[in-house]
Amino acid sequence: MRKIFLVIALLGSLASQAQSKFEGAMAKGLGQMKEAKTAQDMLAVSAFFERVADAEKDKWLAYYYAAHANIVAGWMDEKADKDKLAGKSSDLIAKAEALEKNNSEISCLKQMVAIQQLMVDPMSRWQSYGQQASAAIDAAIKADPKNPRAYSLQGQYLMNVPEAFGGGKAVAKPILEKAVALYKSQQPASPFHPTWGQADAEKALASCQ
Repeated sequence: MRKIFLVIALLGSLASQAQSKFEGAMAKGLGQMKEAKTAQDMLAVSAFFERVADAEKDKWLAYYYAAHANIVAGWMDEKADKDKLAGKSSDLIAKAEALEKNNSEISCLKQMVAIQQLMVDPMSRWQSYGQQASAAIDAAIKADPKNPRAYSLQGQYLMNVPEAFGGGKAVAKPILEKAVALYKSQQPASPFHPTWGQADAEKALASCQ
């Protein structure tokens, strides 16, 4: 019996050490992401989170941030190959989704990738990638109606869509108001769950006034 208790204690200690190692890596990665100044910095952050995810195998958040950083890098570098980056982001998102089904935050990333690809050639890609973006946001809201990032992304997208096609600032304003309100009351499940986007939502709302 004593041996059984020792084995249980040892397994518990190993699990705790593994969790602490993961948490330390996540904190380091998020710190690097906050300090990133260039697209190359952000790509390095993405690669770091991908290594963490590949080492852990079962932590969707590491793949999520690897994808998120990769997407942000695409916006930071105007000359970047957006389609190539989108392909990498989509691969990382698929790995996150394999571990975490029907997740609102992951669906938000899908919308961001679709928008990034749409902006390569808005005139010819608006219909296909616009539909993908809308479907992703609908899925994000359905999975978590209180996720402020879903409404923020939706509002920012719609405010840049011509009124003739169902967009415009008047349409986006109430959606962005909801996003800002939800940001103020958001309660992330852990220190590593997404909280980003509040400043962007507030800025977009201000431009709709």
